[in-house]
Amino acid sequence: MKRKSLFALSAVVVVAAAALVPVLWSGGDHLHNGTAMAATPADQAALIKQGEYLARAGDCIACHTVRGGKQFAGGLPMATPFGTMFTPNITPDDQYGIGKWTQDDFYRAMHTGRSKDGSLLYPGFPFTSYTKVTRADSDAIYAYLRSVTPVNVPSRPHELKFPFNQRNMLIGWRTLFFREGEYKPDPTKSVEWNRGAYLIEGLGHCGMCHTSINAMGGPVSSAAFAGGLIPLQNWYAPSLTSNKEAGLGDWETKDIADLLKTGVSNRGAVFGPMAEVVHNSLQYMSDTDINAMATYLKTIPQKSEAPEPLQLETSEKFGGELLKQGQKIYADNCAKCHAENGLGMPQAFPPLANNQSIQMPSAVNPIRMVLNGGYPPSTDANPHPYGMPPFAQALSNQEVAAVVTYIRMSWGNHGTAVSPQQVSDLRSAPLD
Repeated sequence: MKRKSLFALSAVVVVAAAALVPVLWSGGDHLHNGTAMAATPADQAALIKQGEYLARAGDCIACHTVRGGKQFAGGLPMATPFGTMFTPNITPDDQYGIGKWTQDDFYRAMHTGRSKDGSLLYPGFPFTSYTKVTRADSDAIYAYLRSVTPVNVPSRPHELKFPFNQRNMLIGWRTLFFREGEYKPDPTKSVEWNRGAYLIEGLGHCGMCHTSINAMGGPVSSAAFAGGLIPLQNWYAPSLTSNKEAGLGDWETKDIADLLKTGVSNRGAVFGPMAEVVHNSLQYMSDTDINAMATYLKTIPQKSEAPEPLQLETSEKFGGELLKQGQKIYADNCAKCHAENGLGMPQAFPPLANNQSIQMPSAVNPIRMVLNGGYPPSTDANPHPYGMPPFAQALSNQEVAAVVTYIRMSWGNHGTAVSPQQVSDLRSAPLD
């Protein structure tokens, strides 16, 4: 019996405010108009440097910079079922950026999700996580953003359908899903653990992708970090709470830290949206902070099962045919790098045997990798990563389904067969 595809589901999970669309604020000179100056130039320089580090931790540049464009000038389009939204200019430009914003204005946006004029911000700007950021860290980020080069470019208006262009609708959403408040350290935990929790739950806003979204576009509180489809990017963020997916209960802390810092570890490599996070953000973080994040992630409670995503199934007979066909395709196209036995050559070519990301219920990510290829992020510790070539032009939908079925069901892997229809859905999906 067929079940709805993941992309049929994605049409209903981003409602009222598009829960994964970064939207911030409206619109000079460097460090002026209400900026609270530090006591000395040296202090101010240190504050700006700290703010740059924290802005990296929050991955601000990824959403507010168009590829090839000026940093923080906004304009990145985000297509949703309700229209297209565009990220705003957050450079210190008086006319179009945040040049006239004070520290209080900026903190209010971070902490309460309200703009300078008091209007409600869309929850794609992760104020539900940023509310945990301390005032001191908010002020440092503000100082950094006020120090970058102003860009006199207007923020492009959103092109949302009625009634999703009515911000007042967010009042109900906020009542249900937003709880204001800075992070409060757990006195029963170590300083390192609390630092990791602050970064993961606050600036890192990791739950934005790794937590399922309900029909109102809000996070499912009972499924925190349990994984979910990223509708606007057409990737699946695996569960961090189940060892059947990306659960970290049986990972060594060092492997978690290596993956966060470099994008590769003995357990595998990151691709897609997570590769961008490592490239733009995590590789710049200190070893101390990376280890703190790994320490916290290691302690996330593990569950026996991850939520099972909806996807097309195949019959047992057809699945067997795909498995047989996939064996030959694998031998011809994949074995040279990943080995006949699926063990690969870590860290250059990740293992496919006993690889949780290959055999978890959602087959979205391995299908996308076969279709589109990709690279782990280029980082200081791994400046020349080995990549995966795309096979979209070389293999048909059934051939892709066959080889993915083979790797999901071989060498002791316990995945299920993949439908060619799901491959077709993903072939036509946007790459980003």
